[in-house]
Amino acid sequence: SHFIFYRQSKNNKMKSFIIALAAISGASAFAPMQSSRVSTKLFFEYGEFDGKLWDNEAKKQVYAKWDPNSPRTVNNFNPFETWDGNSPDCSGFYPGETRYKDPLRGDASFAIMMAERAEAEERAANPKPGDRPGCPGCRN
Repeated sequence: SHFIFYRQSKNNKMKSFIIALAAISGASAFAPMQSSRVSTKLFFEYGEFDGKLWDNEAKKQVYAKWDPNSPRTVNNFNPFETWDGNSPDCSGFYPGETRYKDPLRGDASFAIMMAERAEAEERAANPKPGDRPGCPGCRN
């Protein structure tokens, strides 16, 4: 009979231990997680036409807002300025730069290109005030 009492006592201790362990692990499921991880997601700002059609009309809208006397940003750049023969994307980045995104381009035909050329010649003949090499709003 002494053996039976010892066995029941040991079983009760084991049951108590299991119940306590379940209670502790169950409570920790609702506790906030402690994490030492740092977010690696970066949030970059892109231009007004990011993910949209980047055609001559969009470029003219960006050019109209461009202030050559203010620092160059994703929303303040000359979309018709070229760098090493390349045009910028809709955020003012050039091919080869880290944040460059290949834009959604508009239609191209000889007639469209000739009309755009005439507009480009007009722009070159009448630059915005402050538009000069080295100005803050240009790529230097």
